[in-house]
Amino acid sequence: MTGAPPTLLEPRRHGWPAARLGLAMLAAAATEGAGLVLLVPMLAALGGGGSAAEGLAGRLAAIGVPVEPTPLLALFVALVLLRALIVYARAMAGQSFEAALVDGLRSRAWSALLHCEWRTLAGMRQSHNASLLISDIDRIGYGVNQVVAALAAAVTLAGLGLAGLAISARFALAVALGAVFVLLAYRHLRRKAAALGEQLSEAYRRIHARITEGLGALRVIKSFGQEDRTAAELATSFADLRVAQRAFLRDAGLGQVALQGGGALLLALVVWLAVKNWGAGPATILPLVALFVRALPLLGALQQGWQNWEHARPALAATLTLIADAEAAREPAAGNVPAPRLTAALTLCGVAVRFTGRVRPALTGIDLTIPAHRITALVGPSGAGKSTLADLAGGLLAPDAGEVLIDGVSLDGALRRAWRTRVAYVQQEPVLFTGTIRDNLAWADRTVDDAAIRQALADASAQFVDALPEGIGTWVGEGGRQLSGGERQRIVLARALLRGPELLILDEATSALDAENERAIAEAVLRLRGRTTILIIGHRGTLSALADLIFTLEDGTLIGRTAKVEILAQEWL
Repeated sequence: MTGAPPTLLEPRRHGWPAARLGLAMLAAAATEGAGLVLLVPMLAALGGGGSAAEGLAGRLAAIGVPVEPTPLLALFVALVLLRALIVYARAMAGQSFEAALVDGLRSRAWSALLHCEWRTLAGMRQSHNASLLISDIDRIGYGVNQVVAALAAAVTLAGLGLAGLAISARFALAVALGAVFVLLAYRHLRRKAAALGEQLSEAYRRIHARITEGLGALRVIKSFGQEDRTAAELATSFADLRVAQRAFLRDAGLGQVALQGGGALLLALVVWLAVKNWGAGPATILPLVALFVRALPLLGALQQGWQNWEHARPALAATLTLIADAEAAREPAAGNVPAPRLTAALTLCGVAVRFTGRVRPALTGIDLTIPAHRITALVGPSGAGKSTLADLAGGLLAPDAGEVLIDGVSLDGALRRAWRTRVAYVQQEPVLFTGTIRDNLAWADRTVDDAAIRQALADASAQFVDALPEGIGTWVGEGGRQLSGGERQRIVLARALLRGPELLILDEATSALDAENERAIAEAVLRLRGRTTILIIGHRGTLSALADLIFTLEDGTLIGRTAKVEILAQEWL
Protein backbone atom coordinates (compact mmCIF):
# COMPACT_ATOMS: atom_id res chain seq x y z
CA MET A 1 0.00 0.00 0.00
CA THR A 2 1.35 3.41 -0.94
CA GLY A 3 1.64 5.85 1.92
CA ALA A 4 0.94 9.57 1.80
CA PRO A 5 3.57 11.31 -0.34
CA PRO A 6 6.21 13.05 1.73
CA THR A 7 6.18 16.83 1.78
CA LEU A 8 8.83 18.47 -0.36
CA LEU A 9 9.23 21.51 1.86
CA GLU A 10 9.60 20.68 5.54
CA PRO A 11 9.46 23.97 7.49
CA ARG A 12 11.67 22.75 10.32
CA ARG A 13 14.49 21.76 7.98
CA HIS A 14 14.18 24.29 5.15
CA GLY A 15 12.33 27.24 6.71
CA TRP A 16 15.30 29.48 7.57
CA PRO A 17 17.18 29.03 4.23
CA ALA A 18 13.88 29.60 2.38
CA ALA A 19 13.15 32.75 4.39
CA ARG A 20 16.65 34.14 3.75
CA LEU A 21 16.26 33.35 0.07
CA GLY A 22 12.89 35.09 -0.14
CA LEU A 23 14.15 38.21 1.63
CA ALA A 24 17.19 38.36 -0.65
CA MET A 25 14.95 38.09 -3.74
CA LEU A 26 12.73 40.94 -2.56
CA ALA A 27 15.70 43.13 -1.67
CA ALA A 28 17.38 42.50 -5.05
CA ALA A 29 14.19 43.35 -6.91
CA ALA A 30 13.62 46.52 -4.89
CA THR A 31 17.17 47.85 -5.41
CA GLU A 32 17.14 47.09 -9.13
CA GLY A 33 13.78 48.78 -9.64
CA ALA A 34 14.86 51.80 -7.60
CA GLY A 35 18.06 52.11 -9.63
CA LEU A 36 16.15 52.20 -12.91
CA VAL A 37 13.61 54.69 -11.55
CA LEU A 38 16.51 56.99 -10.57
CA LEU A 39 17.49 57.25 -14.24
CA VAL A 40 14.41 59.38 -14.92
CA PRO A 41 15.15 62.33 -12.60
CA MET A 42 18.85 61.91 -13.40
CA LEU A 43 18.17 62.46 -17.08
CA ALA A 44 15.86 65.33 -16.23
CA ALA A 45 18.60 66.92 -14.15
CA LEU A 46 20.94 66.57 -17.12
CA GLY A 47 18.58 68.51 -19.35
CA GLY A 48 15.78 66.09 -20.30
CA GLY A 49 12.13 66.73 -19.57
CA GLY A 50 8.63 65.38 -19.51
CA SER A 51 5.82 65.14 -17.02
CA ALA A 52 6.98 61.72 -15.69
CA ALA A 53 10.46 63.09 -14.99
CA GLU A 54 9.08 66.16 -13.21
CA GLY A 55 6.72 64.01 -11.10
CA LEU A 56 9.49 61.68 -9.94
CA ALA A 57 11.83 64.60 -9.25
CA GLY A 58 9.16 66.14 -7.08
CA ARG A 59 8.73 62.95 -5.06
CA LEU A 60 12.49 62.66 -4.48
CA ALA A 61 12.71 66.28 -3.36
CA ALA A 62 9.81 65.70 -0.97
CA ILE A 63 11.79 63.00 0.86
CA GLY A 64 14.94 65.12 1.01
CA VAL A 65 16.91 63.75 -1.99
CA PRO A 66 18.54 66.61 -3.96
CA VAL A 67 17.51 66.44 -7.63
CA GLU A 68 20.99 67.17 -8.94
CA PRO A 69 23.35 65.04 -11.05
CA THR A 70 26.07 64.46 -8.40
CA PRO A 71 23.92 63.13 -5.51
CA LEU A 72 21.68 61.19 -7.91
CA LEU A 73 24.69 59.51 -9.54
CA ALA A 74 26.14 58.70 -6.10
CA LEU A 75 22.83 57.20 -5.01
CA PHE A 76 22.66 55.21 -8.24
CA VAL A 77 26.16 53.73 -7.69
CA ALA A 78 25.29 52.89 -4.08
CA LEU A 79 22.13 51.08 -5.19
CA VAL A 80 24.05 49.07 -7.83
CA LEU A 81 26.67 48.05 -5.26
CA LEU A 82 24.01 47.16 -2.71
CA ARG A 83 22.18 45.07 -5.26
CA ALA A 84 25.39 43.21 -6.16
CA LEU A 85 25.88 42.29 -2.49
CA ILE A 86 22.25 41.21 -2.19
CA VAL A 87 22.51 39.05 -5.32
CA TYR A 88 25.60 37.41 -3.80
CA ALA A 89 23.65 36.73 -0.58
CA ARG A 90 20.75 35.40 -2.66
CA ALA A 91 23.07 32.97 -4.47
CA MET A 92 24.48 31.67 -1.19
CA ALA A 93 21.00 31.34 0.35
CA GLY A 94 19.82 29.53 -2.80
CA GLN A 95 22.68 27.05 -2.59
CA SER A 96 21.95 26.39 1.09
CA PHE A 97 18.27 25.86 0.36
CA GLU A 98 19.00 23.53 -2.56
CA ALA A 99 21.55 21.51 -0.58
CA ALA A 100 19.28 21.17 2.45
CA LEU A 101 16.33 20.04 0.33
CA VAL A 102 18.23 17.61 -1.92
CA ASP A 103 20.36 16.14 0.85
CA GLY A 104 17.22 15.75 2.94
CA LEU A 105 15.46 13.90 0.13
CA ARG A 106 18.42 11.61 -0.50
CA SER A 107 18.86 10.88 3.20
CA ARG A 108 15.15 10.20 3.64
CA ALA A 109 15.01 7.91 0.60
CA TRP A 110 18.07 5.94 1.76
CA SER A 111 16.74 5.67 5.31
CA ALA A 112 13.34 4.56 4.01
CA LEU A 113 14.98 1.77 1.99
CA LEU A 114 17.13 0.65 4.92
CA HIS A 115 14.12 0.42 7.25
CA CYS A 116 11.76 -1.09 4.70
CA GLU A 117 10.26 -4.55 5.24
CA TRP A 118 12.38 -7.24 3.61
CA ARG A 119 9.44 -8.53 1.55
CA THR A 120 9.00 -5.13 -0.15
CA LEU A 121 12.73 -4.48 -0.42
CA ALA A 122 13.45 -7.85 -2.04
CA GLY A 123 10.82 -7.15 -4.70
CA MET A 124 12.46 -3.89 -5.80
CA ARG A 125 14.92 -3.49 -8.66
CA GLN A 126 17.97 -2.24 -6.83
CA SER A 127 19.58 -0.83 -9.99
CA HIS A 128 16.52 1.45 -10.29
CA ASN A 129 16.93 2.49 -6.67
CA ALA A 130 20.62 3.25 -7.29
CA SER A 131 19.69 5.34 -10.34
CA LEU A 132 17.14 7.26 -8.29
CA LEU A 133 19.50 7.89 -5.35
CA ILE A 134 22.32 9.08 -7.62
CA SER A 135 20.96 10.52 -10.88
CA ASP A 136 17.32 11.40 -10.22
CA ILE A 137 17.95 13.22 -6.95
CA ASP A 138 20.80 15.16 -8.56
CA ARG A 139 18.33 16.17 -11.29
CA ILE A 140 15.96 17.33 -8.55
CA GLY A 141 18.79 19.53 -7.27
CA TYR A 142 19.15 21.06 -10.73
CA GLY A 143 15.38 21.50 -10.91
CA VAL A 144 15.30 23.24 -7.51
CA ASN A 145 18.12 25.50 -8.69
CA GLN A 146 16.02 26.39 -11.72
CA VAL A 147 12.94 27.05 -9.58
CA VAL A 148 14.99 29.40 -7.40
CA ALA A 149 16.28 31.17 -10.52
CA ALA A 150 12.74 31.44 -11.92
CA LEU A 151 11.40 32.80 -8.64
CA ALA A 152 14.24 35.32 -8.46
CA ALA A 153 13.44 36.38 -12.03
CA ALA A 154 9.73 36.64 -11.24
CA VAL A 155 10.33 38.76 -8.12
CA THR A 156 12.78 41.01 -9.99
CA LEU A 157 10.27 41.33 -12.85
CA ALA A 158 7.67 42.41 -10.31
CA GLY A 159 10.08 45.03 -9.00
CA LEU A 160 10.76 46.26 -12.52
CA GLY A 161 7.04 46.30 -13.15
CA LEU A 162 6.50 48.59 -10.18
CA ALA A 163 9.32 50.80 -11.46
CA GLY A 164 7.65 50.87 -14.87
CA LEU A 165 4.35 51.86 -13.31
CA ALA A 166 6.09 54.72 -11.53
CA ILE A 167 7.53 55.94 -14.84
CA SER A 168 4.63 55.21 -17.24
CA ALA A 169 1.60 53.11 -16.29
CA ARG A 170 0.49 52.59 -19.89
CA PHE A 171 3.93 51.40 -20.98
CA ALA A 172 4.24 49.02 -18.01
CA LEU A 173 0.76 47.52 -18.53
CA ALA A 174 1.38 46.98 -22.24
CA VAL A 175 4.64 45.12 -21.50
CA ALA A 176 3.01 43.08 -18.71
CA LEU A 177 0.24 41.92 -21.07
CA GLY A 178 2.90 40.89 -23.59
CA ALA A 179 4.77 38.90 -20.90
CA VAL A 180 1.60 37.04 -19.87
CA PHE A 181 0.94 36.18 -23.51
CA VAL A 182 4.49 34.79 -23.85
CA LEU A 183 4.17 32.55 -20.77
CA LEU A 184 0.82 31.21 -22.01
CA ALA A 185 2.28 30.54 -25.46
CA TYR A 186 5.00 28.37 -23.92
CA ARG A 187 2.61 25.93 -22.21
CA HIS A 188 3.14 23.28 -24.89
CA LEU A 189 6.92 23.39 -24.45
CA ARG A 190 6.56 22.94 -20.68
CA ARG A 191 4.28 19.90 -21.11
CA LYS A 192 6.74 18.43 -23.61
CA ALA A 193 9.59 19.06 -21.15
CA ALA A 194 7.81 16.90 -18.56
CA ALA A 195 7.46 14.04 -21.08
CA LEU A 196 11.15 14.34 -22.01
CA GLY A 197 11.97 14.25 -18.29
CA GLU A 198 10.21 10.87 -18.04
CA GLN A 199 12.26 9.61 -20.98
CA LEU A 200 15.45 10.84 -19.33
CA SER A 201 14.64 9.04 -16.06
CA GLU A 202 14.00 5.80 -17.91
CA ALA A 203 17.22 6.18 -19.90
CA TYR A 204 19.21 6.65 -16.67
CA ARG A 205 17.56 3.55 -15.16
CA ARG A 206 18.56 1.44 -18.18
CA ILE A 207 22.13 2.73 -18.00
CA HIS A 208 22.45 1.98 -14.29
CA ALA A 209 20.96 -1.49 -14.82
CA ARG A 210 23.39 -2.29 -17.65
CA ILE A 211 26.42 -1.00 -15.74
CA THR A 212 25.46 -2.83 -12.53
CA GLU A 213 24.82 -6.10 -14.36
CA GLY A 214 27.93 -5.72 -16.51
CA LEU A 215 30.30 -5.05 -13.61
CA GLY A 216 28.90 -8.06 -11.78
CA ALA A 217 29.29 -10.29 -14.84
CA LEU A 218 32.74 -9.31 -16.10
CA ARG A 219 34.06 -12.87 -15.80
CA VAL A 220 31.12 -14.25 -17.80
CA ILE A 221 31.34 -11.48 -20.43
CA LYS A 222 35.04 -12.14 -21.02
CA SER A 223 34.73 -15.91 -20.99
CA PHE A 224 32.03 -15.76 -23.68
CA GLY A 225 33.93 -13.13 -25.67
CA GLN A 226 31.05 -10.66 -25.49
CA GLU A 227 33.06 -7.54 -24.65
CA ASP A 228 32.17 -5.69 -27.87
CA ARG A 229 28.50 -6.62 -27.68
CA THR A 230 28.26 -5.47 -24.05
CA ALA A 231 30.02 -2.20 -24.90
CA ALA A 232 27.66 -1.65 -27.84
CA GLU A 233 24.58 -2.25 -25.66
CA LEU A 234 25.73 0.38 -23.15
CA ALA A 235 26.56 2.78 -25.99
CA THR A 236 23.00 2.33 -27.30
CA SER A 237 21.60 3.20 -23.88
CA PHE A 238 23.74 6.35 -23.75
CA ALA A 239 22.59 7.23 -27.27
CA ASP A 240 18.96 7.06 -26.07
CA LEU A 241 19.92 9.35 -23.18
CA ARG A 242 21.50 11.86 -25.56
CA VAL A 243 18.41 11.84 -27.79
CA ALA A 244 16.22 12.87 -24.83
CA GLN A 245 18.74 15.51 -23.73
CA ARG A 246 19.13 16.92 -27.25
CA ALA A 247 15.36 17.13 -27.79
CA PHE A 248 14.99 19.15 -24.59
CA LEU A 249 17.87 21.49 -25.46
CA ARG A 250 16.44 21.97 -28.96
CA ASP A 251 13.04 23.00 -27.61
CA ALA A 252 14.62 25.28 -25.01
CA GLY A 253 16.90 26.94 -27.59
CA LEU A 254 14.13 27.52 -30.12
CA GLY A 255 11.97 28.94 -27.35
CA GLN A 256 14.66 31.46 -26.46
CA VAL A 257 15.04 32.49 -30.12
CA ALA A 258 11.30 33.10 -30.36
CA LEU A 259 11.32 35.01 -27.07
CA GLN A 260 14.15 37.33 -28.15
CA GLY A 261 12.56 38.07 -31.54
CA GLY A 262 9.09 38.56 -30.11
CA GLY A 263 10.48 40.75 -27.32
CA ALA A 264 12.27 43.01 -29.76
CA LEU A 265 9.06 43.36 -31.78
CA LEU A 266 7.04 44.15 -28.64
CA LEU A 267 9.61 46.77 -27.53
CA ALA A 268 9.52 48.48 -30.92
CA LEU A 269 5.71 48.56 -30.88
CA VAL A 270 5.42 49.96 -27.34
CA VAL A 271 8.13 52.62 -27.93
CA TRP A 272 6.37 53.68 -31.12
CA LEU A 273 3.11 54.02 -29.22
CA ALA A 274 4.83 55.94 -26.39
CA VAL A 275 6.37 58.45 -28.83
CA LYS A 276 3.50 58.84 -31.30
CA ASN A 277 0.42 58.53 -29.11
CA TRP A 278 1.43 59.02 -25.48
CA GLY A 279 3.71 62.04 -25.87
CA ALA A 280 6.63 60.54 -23.90
CA GLY A 281 9.94 62.45 -23.92
CA PRO A 282 13.55 61.12 -23.92
CA ALA A 283 13.82 61.21 -20.10
CA THR A 284 10.89 58.80 -19.99
CA ILE A 285 11.61 56.67 -23.06
CA LEU A 286 15.28 55.90 -22.29
CA PRO A 287 14.68 54.50 -18.74
CA LEU A 288 11.70 52.52 -20.03
CA VAL A 289 13.82 51.03 -22.81
CA ALA A 290 16.53 50.18 -20.26
CA LEU A 291 13.86 48.63 -18.04
CA PHE A 292 12.51 46.56 -20.92
CA VAL A 293 15.99 45.46 -22.02
CA ARG A 294 16.63 44.28 -18.46
CA ALA A 295 13.22 42.63 -18.16
CA LEU A 296 13.41 40.60 -21.40
CA PRO A 297 16.21 38.23 -20.26
CA LEU A 298 14.48 37.94 -16.90
CA LEU A 299 11.31 36.84 -18.68
CA GLY A 300 13.44 34.33 -20.58
CA ALA A 301 14.95 33.10 -17.31
CA LEU A 302 11.48 32.72 -15.82
CA GLN A 303 10.27 30.68 -18.79
CA GLN A 304 13.49 28.63 -18.95
CA GLY A 305 13.46 27.90 -15.22
CA TRP A 306 9.83 26.84 -15.38
CA GLN A 307 10.55 24.60 -18.36
CA ASN A 308 13.62 23.10 -16.68
CA TRP A 309 11.59 22.39 -13.56
CA GLU A 310 8.97 20.55 -15.63
CA HIS A 311 11.85 18.50 -17.06
CA ALA A 312 13.11 17.60 -13.57
CA ARG A 313 9.67 17.11 -12.00
CA PRO A 314 9.35 13.41 -13.02
CA ALA A 315 12.51 12.69 -11.01
CA LEU A 316 10.91 14.31 -7.96
CA ALA A 317 7.69 12.34 -8.48
CA ALA A 318 9.67 9.07 -8.67
CA THR A 319 11.64 9.94 -5.53
CA LEU A 320 8.57 10.86 -3.51
CA THR A 321 6.82 7.67 -4.67
CA LEU A 322 9.77 5.53 -3.58
CA ILE A 323 9.91 7.25 -0.19
CA ALA A 324 6.16 6.87 0.30
CA ASP A 325 6.15 3.18 -0.69
CA ALA A 326 9.19 2.33 1.43
CA GLU A 327 7.93 4.25 4.46
CA ALA A 328 4.50 2.63 4.13
CA ALA A 329 6.28 -0.74 4.43
CA ARG A 330 8.54 0.43 7.27
CA GLU A 331 9.42 -2.21 9.82
CA PRO A 332 8.32 -1.67 13.41
CA ALA A 333 11.19 -0.42 15.54
CA ALA A 334 12.55 -2.81 18.13
CA GLY A 335 12.34 -0.06 20.73
CA ASN A 336 12.90 -1.30 24.26
CA VAL A 337 11.47 -4.74 23.56
CA PRO A 338 14.02 -7.31 24.80
CA ALA A 339 15.04 -9.90 22.23
CA PRO A 340 13.71 -13.38 23.00
CA ARG A 341 16.18 -16.09 24.05
CA LEU A 342 16.25 -19.37 22.19
CA THR A 343 16.66 -22.08 24.84
CA ALA A 344 14.18 -24.75 23.71
CA ALA A 345 13.05 -24.51 20.09
CA LEU A 346 12.20 -22.31 17.17
CA THR A 347 8.84 -23.45 15.80
CA LEU A 348 6.93 -22.73 12.59
CA CYS A 349 3.20 -23.45 12.85
CA GLY A 350 1.06 -23.57 9.70
CA VAL A 351 3.30 -21.05 7.96
CA ALA A 352 2.52 -19.82 4.45
CA VAL A 353 4.27 -17.12 2.37
CA ARG A 354 3.17 -15.72 -0.96
CA PHE A 355 5.08 -13.10 -2.95
CA THR A 356 3.33 -10.61 -5.21
CA GLY A 357 3.67 -11.49 -8.89
CA ARG A 358 4.38 -15.19 -8.36
CA VAL A 359 1.92 -17.83 -9.45
CA ARG A 360 2.37 -20.24 -6.58
CA PRO A 361 3.15 -19.65 -2.89
CA ALA A 362 6.76 -19.74 -1.76
CA LEU A 363 5.75 -21.80 1.29
CA THR A 364 2.51 -23.59 2.17
CA GLY A 365 1.42 -25.20 5.45
CA ILE A 366 4.87 -25.52 7.00
CA ASP A 367 4.99 -27.13 10.45
CA LEU A 368 8.45 -27.84 11.82
CA THR A 369 10.54 -27.46 14.96
CA ILE A 370 14.21 -26.45 15.05
CA PRO A 371 15.67 -27.59 18.39
CA ALA A 372 17.94 -25.16 20.25
CA HIS A 373 21.72 -25.71 20.31
CA ARG A 374 21.51 -28.35 17.60
CA ILE A 375 22.38 -28.39 13.90
CA THR A 376 19.38 -28.47 11.56
CA ALA A 377 19.54 -28.61 7.77
CA LEU A 378 16.98 -27.59 5.16
CA VAL A 379 17.58 -29.35 1.86
CA GLY A 380 15.78 -29.50 -1.45
CA PRO A 381 16.04 -28.32 -5.07
CA SER A 382 16.42 -24.68 -6.07
CA GLY A 383 13.17 -22.79 -5.66
CA ALA A 384 11.90 -25.17 -3.00
CA GLY A 385 11.50 -22.32 -0.48
CA LYS A 386 14.57 -22.95 1.68
CA SER A 387 15.82 -19.35 1.75
CA THR A 388 12.30 -18.04 2.40
CA LEU A 389 12.03 -20.36 5.38
CA ALA A 390 15.44 -19.16 6.59
CA ASP A 391 14.24 -15.55 6.31
CA LEU A 392 11.25 -16.46 8.48
CA ALA A 393 13.46 -18.11 11.08
CA GLY A 394 15.86 -15.14 11.09
CA GLY A 395 13.11 -12.56 11.55
CA LEU A 396 13.59 -10.91 8.15
CA LEU A 397 10.17 -11.94 6.92
CA ALA A 398 6.71 -12.20 8.49
CA PRO A 399 4.46 -15.07 7.32
CA ASP A 400 1.18 -14.41 5.50
CA ALA A 401 -0.41 -17.20 7.52
CA GLY A 402 0.63 -19.13 10.61
CA GLU A 403 3.26 -17.96 13.06
CA VAL A 404 6.92 -18.27 14.03
CA LEU A 405 7.62 -18.89 17.72
CA ILE A 406 10.75 -18.69 19.87
CA ASP A 407 10.33 -20.89 22.94
CA GLY A 408 6.57 -20.59 22.42
CA VAL A 409 6.55 -16.78 22.04
CA SER A 410 5.20 -15.51 18.70
CA LEU A 411 7.54 -13.28 16.67
CA ASP A 412 5.15 -10.40 16.02
CA GLY A 413 5.81 -6.70 15.38
CA ALA A 414 8.72 -5.21 17.29
CA LEU A 415 9.65 -8.61 18.73
CA ARG A 416 10.58 -9.86 15.26
CA ARG A 417 12.90 -6.89 14.77
CA ALA A 418 14.42 -7.45 18.22
CA TRP A 419 14.98 -11.15 17.46
CA ARG A 420 17.26 -10.21 14.55
CA THR A 421 19.82 -8.94 17.06
CA ARG A 422 20.21 -12.59 18.14
CA VAL A 423 20.64 -13.91 14.61
CA ALA A 424 23.71 -14.05 12.35
CA TYR A 425 23.37 -14.76 8.64
CA VAL A 426 26.06 -16.11 6.28
CA GLN A 427 24.96 -16.23 2.66
CA GLN A 428 26.39 -17.93 -0.41
CA GLU A 429 28.13 -14.84 -1.77
CA PRO A 430 30.28 -13.43 1.06
CA VAL A 431 29.82 -9.69 1.60
CA LEU A 432 32.87 -7.74 2.73
CA PHE A 433 33.32 -3.97 2.77
CA THR A 434 36.28 -1.94 1.59
CA GLY A 435 38.70 -1.71 4.50
CA THR A 436 40.82 -4.01 6.64
CA ILE A 437 39.94 -7.41 8.09
CA ARG A 438 39.60 -5.71 11.47
CA ASP A 439 37.20 -3.13 9.98
CA ASN A 440 35.02 -5.88 8.54
CA LEU A 441 34.89 -7.95 11.70
CA ALA A 442 34.14 -4.91 13.86
CA TRP A 443 31.56 -3.59 11.35
CA ALA A 444 28.54 -4.40 13.54
CA ASP A 445 30.22 -3.45 16.84
CA ARG A 446 33.00 -0.85 16.83
CA THR A 447 33.77 -1.53 20.50
CA VAL A 448 34.99 -5.11 19.94
CA ASP A 449 38.65 -5.62 20.81
CA ASP A 450 41.40 -7.45 18.90
CA ALA A 451 41.37 -10.41 21.31
CA ALA A 452 37.70 -11.11 20.53
CA ILE A 453 38.39 -10.69 16.81
CA ARG A 454 41.21 -13.25 16.91
CA GLN A 455 39.05 -15.69 18.87
CA ALA A 456 36.25 -15.38 16.29
CA LEU A 457 38.75 -16.00 13.49
CA ALA A 458 39.97 -19.13 15.26
CA ASP A 459 36.40 -20.36 15.77
CA ALA A 460 35.75 -19.80 12.04
CA SER A 461 38.88 -21.76 10.97
CA ALA A 462 40.33 -18.52 9.60
CA GLN A 463 43.81 -18.81 11.10
CA PHE A 464 45.22 -17.97 7.65
CA VAL A 465 44.86 -14.30 8.73
CA ASP A 466 47.83 -14.72 11.10
CA ALA A 467 50.06 -15.48 8.11
CA LEU A 468 49.08 -12.32 6.22
CA PRO A 469 51.69 -9.52 6.24
CA GLU A 470 49.49 -7.10 8.21
CA GLY A 471 47.41 -9.71 10.07
CA ILE A 472 43.96 -8.38 10.96
CA GLY A 473 45.12 -5.00 9.62
CA THR A 474 45.37 -6.41 6.08
CA TRP A 475 43.47 -4.37 3.47
CA VAL A 476 40.89 -6.59 1.76
CA GLY A 477 40.16 -4.38 -1.25
CA GLU A 478 36.78 -3.51 -2.75
CA GLY A 479 34.32 -6.25 -1.79
CA GLY A 480 37.22 -8.25 -0.31
CA ARG A 481 38.67 -8.98 -3.77
CA GLN A 482 42.21 -9.27 -2.38
CA LEU A 483 41.15 -12.56 -0.74
CA SER A 484 39.98 -15.85 -2.20
CA GLY A 485 36.34 -16.89 -2.04
CA GLY A 486 37.00 -19.38 0.74
CA GLU A 487 38.99 -16.85 2.76
CA ARG A 488 36.22 -14.27 2.39
CA GLN A 489 33.62 -16.79 3.50
CA ARG A 490 35.56 -17.71 6.65
CA ILE A 491 35.98 -14.02 7.57
CA VAL A 492 32.23 -13.51 7.07
CA LEU A 493 31.62 -16.50 9.35
CA ALA A 494 33.95 -14.99 11.97
CA ARG A 495 32.02 -11.71 11.77
CA ALA A 496 28.80 -13.63 12.36
CA LEU A 497 30.26 -15.42 15.36
CA LEU A 498 31.34 -12.13 16.94
CA ARG A 499 27.66 -11.39 17.55
CA GLY A 500 27.42 -14.41 19.82
CA PRO A 501 24.27 -15.42 17.90
CA GLU A 502 21.56 -17.64 19.30
CA LEU A 503 20.74 -18.65 15.72
CA LEU A 504 23.39 -18.96 13.01
CA ILE A 505 22.02 -19.34 9.47
CA LEU A 506 24.37 -20.71 6.80
CA ASP A 507 22.58 -20.22 3.45
CA GLU A 508 24.44 -22.20 0.76
CA ALA A 509 27.57 -21.03 2.59
CA THR A 510 29.92 -23.61 1.03
CA SER A 511 28.25 -24.32 -2.31
CA ALA A 512 30.80 -22.27 -4.27
CA LEU A 513 33.89 -23.39 -2.30
CA ASP A 514 36.52 -26.02 -2.98
CA ALA A 515 36.82 -29.12 -0.80
CA GLU A 516 39.54 -27.65 1.44
CA ASN A 517 37.60 -24.51 2.30
CA GLU A 518 34.37 -26.46 2.71
CA ARG A 519 36.16 -28.76 5.15
CA ALA A 520 37.54 -25.76 7.09
CA ILE A 521 34.06 -24.31 7.52
CA ALA A 522 32.66 -27.74 8.44
CA GLU A 523 35.26 -27.96 11.21
CA ALA A 524 34.19 -24.53 12.45
CA VAL A 525 30.55 -25.62 12.48
CA LEU A 526 31.43 -28.75 14.46
CA ARG A 527 33.15 -26.62 17.11
CA LEU A 528 29.92 -24.65 17.47
CA ARG A 529 27.74 -27.70 18.08
CA GLY A 530 25.98 -27.31 21.41
CA ARG A 531 27.00 -23.64 21.76
CA THR A 532 24.45 -22.13 19.39
CA THR A 533 21.56 -23.14 17.17
CA ILE A 534 22.69 -23.65 13.58
CA LEU A 535 20.42 -23.74 10.55
CA ILE A 536 22.07 -24.95 7.34
CA ILE A 537 20.44 -24.22 3.98
CA GLY A 538 21.58 -26.15 0.93
CA HIS A 539 21.64 -29.29 -1.11
CA ARG A 540 22.97 -32.42 0.49
CA GLY A 541 26.69 -32.08 1.16
CA THR A 542 29.38 -31.82 3.82
CA LEU A 543 27.56 -29.33 6.04
CA SER A 544 24.19 -31.06 5.73
CA ALA A 545 25.84 -34.30 6.81
CA LEU A 546 26.72 -32.66 10.14
CA ALA A 547 23.05 -32.02 10.93
CA ASP A 548 21.20 -33.58 13.82
CA LEU A 549 17.97 -33.08 11.89
CA ILE A 550 17.26 -32.65 8.17
CA PHE A 551 14.05 -31.23 6.68
CA THR A 552 13.39 -31.68 2.98
CA LEU A 553 11.41 -29.09 1.05
CA GLU A 554 9.94 -29.27 -2.43
CA ASP A 555 7.73 -26.69 -4.17
CA GLY A 556 7.24 -24.81 -0.91
CA THR A 557 6.02 -27.89 0.98
CA LEU A 558 7.70 -29.94 3.69
CA ILE A 559 8.01 -33.49 2.34
CA GLY A 560 10.44 -35.17 4.72
CA ARG A 561 12.19 -35.17 8.09
CA THR A 562 15.30 -37.16 8.96
CA ALA A 563 16.83 -37.38 12.46
CA LYS A 564 20.50 -38.00 13.40
CA VAL A 565 20.09 -41.75 13.95
CA GLU A 566 18.58 -42.12 10.51
CA ILE A 567 21.34 -39.99 8.97
CA LEU A 568 24.05 -42.17 10.51
CA ALA A 569 22.28 -45.32 9.34
CA GLN A 570 22.12 -43.97 5.78
CA GLU A 571 25.84 -43.10 5.87
CA TRP A 572 26.73 -46.58 7.21
CA LEU A 573 24.65 -48.32 4.53
